[in-house]
Amino acid sequence: MIEQSRRGDIAVLTMAHGKANALDIELLEAITAQFDKLRGAPDRAVVLTGQGRMFSAGVDLPPLADGGPDYVRRFLPALHRLYETVFFFAKPVVAAVNGHAIAGGCVLQCCADKRIAARGDFRIGVTELLVGVPFPAMAFEVMRFATAPQYFADGILSGATYPPDVALQRGLVDETVEPAQLLDRAIAAAKTLAALPPGTFEMTKRQIRQPAADAMERHAPRIDKVAEEIWTSSATIAHIRDYVARTFKKG
Repeated sequence: MIEQSRRGDIAVLTMAHGKANALDIELLEAITAQFDKLRGAPDRAVVLTGQGRMFSAGVDLPPLADGGPDYVRRFLPALHRLYETVFFFAKPVVAAVNGHAIAGGCVLQCCADKRIAARGDFRIGVTELLVGVPFPAMAFEVMRFATAPQYFADGILSGATYPPDVALQRGLVDETVEPAQLLDRAIAAAKTLAALPPGTFEMTKRQIRQPAADAMERHAPRIDKVAEEIWTSSATIAHIRDYVARTFKKG
């Protein structure tokens, strides 16, 4: 599910969960657990990537549709903990976006300090509103932090996805490279950040992300309460089922 390797003092985590690295509870908890272990490990930085042409297709929708409110109430806290863990991780995190990064998968790569995408015929963007669900507070703050301000509302409300070069313009990634160069470039970027004094890096990262932390402290309980009510409503579950039927069961 999570393959771990090392390049010197850089940990490389490769998601390998089915064809799409879809975010079910099992994968959410597995990624979070790996980051938790790396807190006290000697590794100086982390590179997170996927396999093949898929970084992550985002939330695994069929379990939401089939599991209903009980599954959603277990899923949302696990999703929050993953994003919170990666976004505020004390060590440098580089996302090597090897393929599609859709919805929750786009949010996950936006949690990184540096996001490097391979050039190619794949898409990056957040489709939550098309699925019929609002953003939980942590996911929304990650996207607000990462997206170029002039494109933020449009990207959220449209549910559009973009090829890597357009995602670069919109701030969803920081750099694009040829696919064969992706992992080496991500390792190099991680090493550059890891060369900074750890305490200095951690404090600076905290300062950079403080507005998101402040917004979470002020607003997250209220927002997440409403979000859970919408995610677990019968109308939303029905919308998700319809979206799954239209999107994944064609032909």
